[in-house]
Amino acid sequence: MSKITLPCLTTMLLCCALPALGQNLPEGKGKEIAAAKCMSCHALEARVGNGYTAKGWSTAVRMMTNHGVPLSKEEVATLTPYLAKNYPEKNKADAVVVPGPVKVSMKAWQAPTPGSRPHDPMAARDGSLWYSGQMANVLGRVDPKTGKVKEYKLKTAHSGPHGLVEDKDGNVWYTGNTGSLVGKLNPKTGEVTEYKTPEPGDPHTLMFDKSGILWFTMQNANRIGRLDPKTGEIKLLTPPTPKSRPYGMAFDPKGTLFVVQFGTNSIAAVDTATMQIKEYKLPDPASRPRRVATTSDGMVWYADYSRGYLGRLDPATGQVKEWASPSGAKSAPYGISAIHDVIWYSESEARPNTVVRFDPKTEKFQTWAIPGGGNIVRNTDVTKDGNFVLANSLVNTVTLVTIPK
Repeated sequence: MSKITLPCLTTMLLCCALPALGQNLPEGKGKEIAAAKCMSCHALEARVGNGYTAKGWSTAVRMMTNHGVPLSKEEVATLTPYLAKNYPEKNKADAVVVPGPVKVSMKAWQAPTPGSRPHDPMAARDGSLWYSGQMANVLGRVDPKTGKVKEYKLKTAHSGPHGLVEDKDGNVWYTGNTGSLVGKLNPKTGEVTEYKTPEPGDPHTLMFDKSGILWFTMQNANRIGRLDPKTGEIKLLTPPTPKSRPYGMAFDPKGTLFVVQFGTNSIAAVDTATMQIKEYKLPDPASRPRRVATTSDGMVWYADYSRGYLGRLDPATGQVKEWASPSGAKSAPYGISAIHDVIWYSESEARPNTVVRFDPKTEKFQTWAIPGGGNIVRNTDVTKDGNFVLANSLVNTVTLVTIPK
């Protein structure tokens, strides 16, 4: 994997909605800035994507500057309306609100740093809510009782904090997605310890197994990692399928690690003792699962981002069953969790984003629109008392969905 400078990587990620280098950008004030700053590092694939609203582009440009792309105030003021005019939000699914018996309440907290891009949320045992401020290089802690939000600066600049998990001592572990590292934050002292991966890569999602070993994915490097916190030793596994892009992960009740593979239509099962990997192919070749959850009966539930489906895999038989997500094929189901064996997830391309509840016993959906749009829920978590937590990247918030007991 070739080494990419962090500002260039950020430019590539955030301006990937622009046409490839060498193609003509739309005319207008701001074209030269877009050509110089949004396409200076790499020849990007010719794709437009779904674009953003004017507010969304303002946030996206702020993310770029947070992460090291050099833009003056004057350039920002020129570039932002140019992008909003030429690459407006489109092809979004209209959110479908399905009524049902459950009444929830939602409360959101704003991240202090504009454009920090809260990526993953985490519900800590002390009742606090955490988020990874990916583009601000911070971890944030929300106290739901007081509303106070505190941010912790990380050690390596532009490390791209991504996934989050808490250990038994209350330390918060994170993946440095653009720093090729796994980090540990001690919230009591603010001390940060880093573990560099043995080879360059993009650490993504992470979870502890029952023995205290930390597992993580590296999506574009096509690796699944194992870190022993006692020794700092890291071992990397390679899935059988090339470019399978290991993404979200979840443990089943027996301790098997299930990893959805965003680059192909499959789910991998990792035996954490033998480190053997078995892949289950999903029936539709177009399936691209992004996040995964498990229930107490051993079923593996996945959010099929590309097709707009909720899916269930029975690892014992390999049988797969799917249900169309309420807002349709373009709704892009993303973050997903199981709460008391009921499936909760978000449709990340619905307008506005939704919270979706699916009861496996009745096979019925219920949905809610997220106040303020919720844009974009990439991952979710569950509090110790069974409430649903969302990180909302583009609107720079963390949302708590309180579910009646």
